[in-house]
Amino acid sequence: MAGIADFLDSLIGGFALICFAFSIGSLFWGLFVLRPWQRDTGYPTLLLDKTVKIMYLGSFALIGAQLFKIVLKIWLMTAVLDKWPFPEFAETTQFIGGIVRALLTGVLASYCYWVLRKNPYSRQYWQTAGWVAVPMLISGAWLVHAAGRFDNPYLLMGLTVIHQLGAAAWVGGVFHLVNVWLMRSKHQIPDDLWPLLLKRFSLFGIASVGVILMTGLPMALQYIDSWNGFIGTGYGNLLMVKIILLGLALSLAWLNKSAVRNYLITRNDHTLTYRLPYYIEAEAFVLITLLFTAASLASQPPSIDIPNLTASWQEVIEMFTPRVPRTASPTHQALIAGEAGRVAIIGQIPSEAATAWSDYNHNISGIFLATMSFFAMLSYVKRLPPAFAVFERYLAYTTRYWPIGFVALGIFLFFRSDAETWPLGPIGFWESTFNNGEVLQHRIATLLVFVLGLIELIARLPRNQNSRLPYFFPILAAFGGLMLLTHSHVGFQAKSAFLIQVGHTLMGVFSLILACGRWLELKLDRPGKDIAGFLSVAALFQIGLILLFYREPLY
Repeated sequence: MAGIADFLDSLIGGFALICFAFSIGSLFWGLFVLRPWQRDTGYPTLLLDKTVKIMYLGSFALIGAQLFKIVLKIWLMTAVLDKWPFPEFAETTQFIGGIVRALLTGVLASYCYWVLRKNPYSRQYWQTAGWVAVPMLISGAWLVHAAGRFDNPYLLMGLTVIHQLGAAAWVGGVFHLVNVWLMRSKHQIPDDLWPLLLKRFSLFGIASVGVILMTGLPMALQYIDSWNGFIGTGYGNLLMVKIILLGLALSLAWLNKSAVRNYLITRNDHTLTYRLPYYIEAEAFVLITLLFTAASLASQPPSIDIPNLTASWQEVIEMFTPRVPRTASPTHQALIAGEAGRVAIIGQIPSEAATAWSDYNHNISGIFLATMSFFAMLSYVKRLPPAFAVFERYLAYTTRYWPIGFVALGIFLFFRSDAETWPLGPIGFWESTFNNGEVLQHRIATLLVFVLGLIELIARLPRNQNSRLPYFFPILAAFGGLMLLTHSHVGFQAKSAFLIQVGHTLMGVFSLILACGRWLELKLDRPGKDIAGFLSVAALFQIGLILLFYREPLY
């Protein structure tokens, strides 16, 4: 069962940050965006009730997530050490800080439920909620990287807390914009509240991003001391992913701000109604992924602490250098024969068969994805070149039903992803799944690929064009991106583990672009629909290329 605990540990951190954004983001939304005590607002009671409800539900969920993290730590330590970790664990900062934060979050949640919920128009009660939240926010400083450092610990702890506040304000505000749009579409609030709250959040969002940048830069400089530390470590790599995701989110936020500015000038609400809500939904996809990436970052040792385990930029570039794909696999007998030496703790011997097996799996997967995404991109070409005219009828079917490649890939990975386990290897299915976090992630990814292809195929049937089935594809693709960004290859060789990780994280970014593009394709009108759809399958093609040229590191 240690495999399940290890896998859940990599996800619960992201879930806790989402709960934090719901809780504190709602508080900031009420204090600085809604400002319900102002007489000219005239907010419906339902809007304020939902705002406060999101805040206290987020707080209660954060308590559960915080306590569950402690339970997982106990579970993992018991499995690894083969002994009960108490009373020693009870004296650690992680345990004490986690319990204290859960208790203080409980105070905030109780205040919101018993007091603020009954007085949502009162400025005094909103401000009191802010003061009640302060001890909980401060307690979080003892649960971050900086708490265990010798250099400038209190400065870094303070910067981290402020950084988290900026992120919660932005992410929580975006969640509330989605909620406001849903209420407007159901005619639960007046239509004119939509542009008003968009305008108010625009300035607030800019301030939140400013806080994120002003606190993030000095922290990055403290944890990363060189360009190689930025490029050649897991910490630096995930920080780079955070920067990329931040750029994507800011691009969508710029589209939102431009739409609001255009509305205020022209009073034409077409973009405000038929495009901007879906940009905000895509932004929410990106920000959720950003929070999970931040949680994964917190589990990595800072680059400055592992100078001897840092890969050079040349070694990183080598991982993405085009080469002839491996299309021949070693035998299963050769693979199993080298397993004992490969996994030995003392006297470890690299297995050439294991390396070749992994390269073959990745390269063949790349052929699947590159081929299917190529045909998918053809579906966006309005007029095919004359050379393809004779195949036009066949291409019509191929470009529509290209997701069958996902189904075939899922079957391939089922047999090939972990060959030392069932159905090919000697280790049983349940034993390998629940005792190895990496195998568990592979099994989930394999099922995800198969289900994603099957659902998308069914959704593309003419009778299902207007159903909700097409929306499963972007949701599953986004979850696949989360899996890749939280995917870990556990081992004692941090450098080789990182060189494997760097490809997975880049594929995670493209998976998110795939998800957002497909979501916008389903939601937008033309020409945005076609642009988003093409970008979606182009991102899938990039994932295929990464896999096509993949090679396991040899050290």
